[in-house]
Amino acid sequence: MDTTKVPTTFWVVAALALVWNLIGVAMFFLQTNMGPEQIAALPPEQQQIYAVMPAWLDIPYGVAVFGGVLGSLALLLRRRWAVAAFAVSLLAVVVQMAGVYALTPAWAVSGASGLPMTLLIVAIAGFLVWYANRAAARGWLR
Repeated sequence: MDTTKVPTTFWVVAALALVWNLIGVAMFFLQTNMGPEQIAALPPEQQQIYAVMPAWLDIPYGVAVFGGVLGSLALLLRRRWAVAAFAVSLLAVVVQMAGVYALTPAWAVSGASGLPMTLLIVAIAGFLVWYANRAAARGWLR
């Protein structure tokens, strides 16, 4: 039995990571299950983005959010593979976000005003990789 004491902040970060990534899963299902009527209800600028969004971008999106959930669960279970799960999630986030900006008119539609949320998502994914690495180095993960 492992008796390594972890700080309360570890459990807070792990729980918040799980909530954040579960919200990501919910958003993934909302976005990937939008029908023509839901897309028609969007502002015209967002309709432009959905009209040209390659279907394959759903793959890195799914890997990002489900990888994040797995990483969060691994943190809560204090498992070292949280590092790998979060690293895969971060890579998928970068691929998905780059794909959205490179292959759709997202930049033309939102300009710099769309960047803060994109950067926040990437930053949180990067933080979770860093935090899991730090937790592993401190012996909090097994």
